[in-house]
Amino acid sequence: MASDIVNLAQKLAKFSEHWSPRVVAEMNDYQFKLVKLQGDFVWHQHEDTDEVFIVMKGEMRIGFRDREVTIREGELFVVPRGVEHITRAQEECHALIIEPRGVVNTGDAGGTLTAASDVWV
Repeated sequence: MASDIVNLAQKLAKFSEHWSPRVVAEMNDYQFKLVKLQGDFVWHQHEDTDEVFIVMKGEMRIGFRDREVTIREGELFVVPRGVEHITRAQEECHALIIEPRGVVNTGDAGGTLTAASDVWV
């Protein structure tokens, strides 16, 4: 199977919406999604899967009910399955998310920030 090189900066330049992940690659049943974050997301959890955030530009915070972590450019963090969390970014942040195909960005919370799944850029 032939693969193409994915230029993440070029892909990020193709959309401006916040909290709307875009798929750039797949490996087995996992998707690699670019997302732009700014402001506060919603409290949610993913019962069946862990979620990986890799910050490419800026910084983001992930809040938990008992603590908060700050992830800076070049760092990654794994949110364990079933753990309630909220993502935040004071300034626009660009991140790569790795998670199974079909995961809904708002998890169990739903609401107006729910993005369509499997949208490629």
